[in-house]
Amino acid sequence: MTITINYKNKSSKKNSENIIFFVDEKYNISSLKNHILRAEYSLISDLIKTRDLKKKILSFDLSSKKKIILVSLKNNFTSSDTENLGAEFYDLVKNFKQNEFSLNSDTISGKLMKHVGYFLHGLKLKSYKFDKYKTKKNNKVITILVIGKHKPSLKDQVKFNSIEEGTFYTRDLVSEPGNVLHPDEYAKRINSLKKYGLKINIYDEKKLKKLGMNTLLGVGQGSIRGSYLVTMEWNGLKNKSKPLAFVGKGVCFDTGGISLKPAKFMEDMTYDMAGSAVVVGLMKSLALRKAKVNAVGVVGLVENMPGGNAQRPGDIVKSYSGKTVEILNTDAEGRLVLADALTYTEEKFKPKFIIDLATLTGAIIVSLGSEYAGLFSNDDKLSNQLINAGENVEEKVWRMPLNRNFDKLIDSKNADMQNINYVGGAGSTTAAQFLQRFILNKTPWAHLDIAGMAFSKYGGALNSGGATGYGVRLLNKLIEDNYE
Repeated sequence: MTITINYKNKSSKKNSENIIFFVDEKYNISSLKNHILRAEYSLISDLIKTRDLKKKILSFDLSSKKKIILVSLKNNFTSSDTENLGAEFYDLVKNFKQNEFSLNSDTISGKLMKHVGYFLHGLKLKSYKFDKYKTKKNNKVITILVIGKHKPSLKDQVKFNSIEEGTFYTRDLVSEPGNVLHPDEYAKRINSLKKYGLKINIYDEKKLKKLGMNTLLGVGQGSIRGSYLVTMEWNGLKNKSKPLAFVGKGVCFDTGGISLKPAKFMEDMTYDMAGSAVVVGLMKSLALRKAKVNAVGVVGLVENMPGGNAQRPGDIVKSYSGKTVEILNTDAEGRLVLADALTYTEEKFKPKFIIDLATLTGAIIVSLGSEYAGLFSNDDKLSNQLINAGENVEEKVWRMPLNRNFDKLIDSKNADMQNINYVGGAGSTTAAQFLQRFILNKTPWAHLDIAGMAFSKYGGALNSGGATGYGVRLLNKLIEDNYE
């Protein structure tokens, strides 16, 4: 099912058979008098007395062909509250026989006038479905005509649309099966984003070997597919100010390698590239809305397979940074991909900050479930900006500890470090502590472990289950509030 939103300047009592109005939390409908017929107003006044006014949305059948839907807003509603209400409206309207609705923005007032856009944004985000491989699709199209003087501005329409496009692109990438979205195909799809004004560079295995990115290459060497580092640059400022950098883990399928995962739920490992998908979706969104910022996205794309040439437990590899790593467990592979990507990003682009995203550890799910991403950082200012942005869009993060006392858990007797903590405990922290060693020049850095957030079996407020697109809206908000 598809949601289409159109805009019209003037409202009329004859605009549509089905009309959506905003009212206050007490369902005071006096503002409707100028927008519906007197007989309809009287009927709704009577019917509303029989309804549960604790509900946020009420629907009235005025005839077999006409509905009037009332959406109640509280004065203290945040933008996220209104987005969630839009998502709730989608769950209601998708079951209606009617396909066309007019949303009258003239019945909203005061500080809530800008919330029409958030309502529609939540509606669109909740409508996402990944049905590409279904032979029978729901081809229903619901059209919403937005009328009245309180429509979102053209600038806001572009902003919301770009965030939706970026989020949906991320969800699409995460939803694709591993036999389709392997590293070779993934690199091609990213390259196609050039048409939006992004500068794309693809480093294949030959180039990566020359650069010395052996921790990244080691993860993918058991696969018949290639391994890649892909950079995406958006230059939205005329000056050459330092860019904001976003780095993503792109393990397109993770068997665990020689340290093979259990068969149960291994099919979910198609989403082990979700961190990279967030970076790609974010960069697409920034380009679509012509963001006034310089930004770079860097993703490492590999497939972790137990082939005849696969990396072995006990191998020692030299990273791009020059530091050596002893591989004790080939299923702790994401940090190896990120290690080279982080150092390269810092050295090549000299950014204001680096934020990396990865479905890195199961331990973070034990700690925070599916409510918060784990935040690890060397910078209080960046951490607070991420926390505030997360609260504003309900893509929350929770700061976890980093401390040099954890270093002893990843020090190796045979190399500079080992890729897991064999003592046990603090699995997410020691993984982050490992990554921090590859930030060489004290660049402000934050690591988001999104293992519990990237995919949802049961769905959430703004998604219906499956890939969530978590992170695109969070990072967009971070940029919008602090760097534009």
